[in-house]
Amino acid sequence: MQKVSLRQAVKSDAKGVTDVLVASQWFTYEKLYSEHYISNLISNYYNVERIEQEIVSISEKWHGYFIAEMNGQIVGAIGGGMTNKNVGEVYVFYLDPSMRGKGIGTRLLNFFTAIQKSRYGAKEQWVSVAKGNTYAIPFYETRGFIYQYEEAAYGTTEDDDDVSLKYKRELD
Repeated sequence: MQKVSLRQAVKSDAKGVTDVLVASQWFTYEKLYSEHYISNLISNYYNVERIEQEIVSISEKWHGYFIAEMNGQIVGAIGGGMTNKNVGEVYVFYLDPSMRGKGIGTRLLNFFTAIQKSRYGAKEQWVSVAKGNTYAIPFYETRGFIYQYEEAAYGTTEDDDDVSLKYKRELD
């Protein structure tokens, strides 16, 4: 396997991060949601201008994006923040669909988790997964996340049929 490097994203990475997020949205959700819904989600949350802002707007509540890069190409992106004193959350985590099953996602999650633990003092970590997401649910469960409850997904309206499953794991 080719060498994968992990690092915090910088503003010039915005296009590469956006490309991964957009490709992953279509790959992951094409069977769960309508084309219209996915297009709106991408337009609202996964455009280069917004990603640029999110890359440079780092705080305790949003740590910025961290990326996996191979041969100068971004193949994965993760971001999140602290929701409480010792509680971290993964808000966004996607991998280039062609890179699935190569261990890159696990490495990127571990890298991000280490940052939440060391820099921010996270003792537990949460993630929201779309109900029916057959890619993410087994991934997180294998890595120690335990289902807690379900809720309407972030940014949805009553008309949307977008439900998130909330998972949590304790961190050592």
